[in-house]
Amino acid sequence: MPDQATASRPFIRQGAPAEDRWTLIRDDDAELQASPAIVPLSLWQQTSASDALAPWLASDTELTPELAAELVKAPLIAVDFPKFTDGRGYSLARLLRERYGYTGEIRAIGDVLVDQCFYLTRCGFDALSLREDQWLEDALHALNAFSRAYQPAVDEPEPLFRHRLREAIHDAEPAFA
Repeated sequence: MPDQATASRPFIRQGAPAEDRWTLIRDDDAELQASPAIVPLSLWQQTSASDALAPWLASDTELTPELAAELVKAPLIAVDFPKFTDGRGYSLARLLRERYGYTGEIRAIGDVLVDQCFYLTRCGFDALSLREDQWLEDALHALNAFSRAYQPAVDEPEPLFRHRLREAIHDAEPAFA
């Protein structure tokens, strides 16, 4: 059965409000009536590669090299957050980006809250389908809540201390004229 709430969910792509043209289908046995559709991984694997179908991964999906090689064909990959307290989706996105080099859209779906926006994008998500009760304006503000981050991540692979050290060395070098 299609997720009827997808149309009412606040949606952000590449840091800006966007229209979500994809229908989320949660049930493995659902008939594919809507297109384009995000479907369970098992259903996506049973169909031929298409730009009109994309898989969603459960938070407990084991991302093997073989699965990652299959996912390269997907026009987007959605990662489900069954509860906002389940952080395994962050790891899936980071592995897709850093270990397996996935360059397509990675979308957070499910119980996605405004408070998670900044951290989701740091891990490699570039599209966020927020929970229905979340405010789009608050989510956009949350994306820019911090001007710098200490830890390295997908969006900034260099830790802040290295950046500051390089600046300090550069500032300490004598200027040659």
